[in-house]
Amino acid sequence: YPGLESHPQYELAQRQMSAPGGMISFILHGGEEAARRVARDTKLFTLAESLGGVESLIELPAPMTHASVADSPLAVDPGLVRLSVGIEAVEDLINDLRQVLID
Repeated sequence: YPGLESHPQYELAQRQMSAPGGMISFILHGGEEAARRVARDTKLFTLAESLGGVESLIELPAPMTHASVADSPLAVDPGLVRLSVGIEAVEDLINDLRQVLID
């Protein structure tokens, strides 16, 4: 994530952006089953591709936005989860994710 000092392009991001973005992606080791469980069990994230609002969203790209390219070189990992972080309290969002990722 380019907003973290540990990221290799942190300095470049600081020069090019006024602030890091609110979209974060990660891959779960349990594959699509684990990704679906996380999306289902979060309380503060809405499962959606984009609503054009300010609420936090969770998306599963493999069965949603990338389903049509599943059997091609453009396919994404089935365990990929994408978060679009909204304006909710950051600690609430972190705690929500922590709860479902630890279980």
